[in-house]
Amino acid sequence: MTQTSENVTWLTQEAYNKLKAELEHLTGPARAEISAKIAAAREEGDLRENGGYHAAKEEQGKQELRVRQLTQLLENAKVGEAPAANGAVAPGMVVTIAFDGDEDDTLTFLLASREYASSDIETYSPQSPLGTGVIGHKVGEDAEYELPNGKKALVKILKAEPYEG
Repeated sequence: MTQTSENVTWLTQEAYNKLKAELEHLTGPARAEISAKIAAAREEGDLRENGGYHAAKEEQGKQELRVRQLTQLLENAKVGEAPAANGAVAPGMVVTIAFDGDEDDTLTFLLASREYASSDIETYSPQSPLGTGVIGHKVGEDAEYELPNGKKALVKILKAEPYEG
C-alpha cells in the first residue's frame, strides 16, 4: 500500500489510479460545480449576509486543499507492489499486536497513510509512534514505541499480513 521513505510515497497501482481519479474529478467536474454554486449565491445579493455564498466558498477552500494534498502525494509517489507476506511488519499490512505481551489486550490495525483510512479498520500512519515502533519487526517479536507522555510501551507482534481491502 503506502510506504514513506523521506518524501517518497509508495503506492500500489490500484491506489495510485484511485487517487489520480479523485484528483481529476476535483479539478474538473467538482471545480465547475462549486464555481456554479458560488455564482448562483453571488446573484442573491449582499454577500456579507449570504449563508449560501459563505458555505460554497468554504467548500471550495476544502476542495482546493484536497487538490493540493493529492497533487503533492502523486508527484512524490512511486508505484510498486504490495508488501510481501513474509511476517515482517511493513506499510500496507494489517498488524495485530498485544500490549505488554498480554494476548487478551490486542489491537488490529492497518499500517498505511491516511489515504487508506476507512471505517472498516483502524489505520495508523507509518510515521506515527506506534507505526515507527513496529515497522521491520517480525511476528513473535517485541517492539517498543514512545507514548505521548514520553514513556515507552512494549508490544508483541502477533500477526502481519498484506491488506486485501
